[in-house]
Amino acid sequence: MQQVFLREEDKDIRLDVYLTESSAPKKALLVLPGGAYSGLSDIREGSCIAEAFLPYGFQVFVLHYSVGRKRPFPAQLIEATKAIVHMKDNATQYGIDPEKVFVMGFSAGGHLAACCGTLWKHPAITEEFDIPYGYNKPRGMMLIYPVIRGHIPSLCNLLCKDDPTEEELRAVQLDSYVDEDTVPAFLMHTFNDPLVPVEDSLSMALAMRKAKRPCEVHIYPNGPHGVALANEKTANGNPYMIDEAIAKWVEHAVHWAENVR
Repeated sequence: MQQVFLREEDKDIRLDVYLTESSAPKKALLVLPGGAYSGLSDIREGSCIAEAFLPYGFQVFVLHYSVGRKRPFPAQLIEATKAIVHMKDNATQYGIDPEKVFVMGFSAGGHLAACCGTLWKHPAITEEFDIPYGYNKPRGMMLIYPVIRGHIPSLCNLLCKDDPTEEELRAVQLDSYVDEDTVPAFLMHTFNDPLVPVEDSLSMALAMRKAKRPCEVHIYPNGPHGVALANEKTANGNPYMIDEAIAKWVEHAVHWAENVR
């Protein structure tokens, strides 16, 4: 595992790079762990995810982005964009196809992944980066029990405010930004998620439908929030975090990525 630091003034903002040898360029996956924008679940939803996707032909990059109210939005979007630009700029070194860079996020990380797929034209991007139009646009976004609009504590942490206005909240509720330029999406959620409501994924899927954008949705009837890989590796000894049916989302996501248009 290699590390790449994306903010000179803050060594916490970094990419953990997981590579396998390959003679042909591979798909790339930028993984954004969850943590309600207050911390990072960097093992269960970071390194464990990297290890799960490496055998499926991905080079994997786990981003440690700004949390804990260090920096308000759009700092996190800028950091994720830096990661995508770095990956594409160094595609030959990393053995990846720059046209097959995917982004995956969990919970609040799913919100940030959705930012990458919907807000890649955000004014902060054009101000910060001198890159060709669309260079930072991922091939697709995999949103795993994502925060889209309904988990207000995450959005408050993102905005670094305890009492954001309705206008400020709407600015980071991402289903409203879905349009013809939004990248294809893969969504996974559990129907009875007690923390981030399934309505977040449903609202995103409906927005994708209205914009006529490709979207694959998997909703499982039962499962706690933060189920991750739904196997022993990410269960932390909790049997209710293990579910063979939910665990199949990984294979479904791989198939989706191989066939996305």
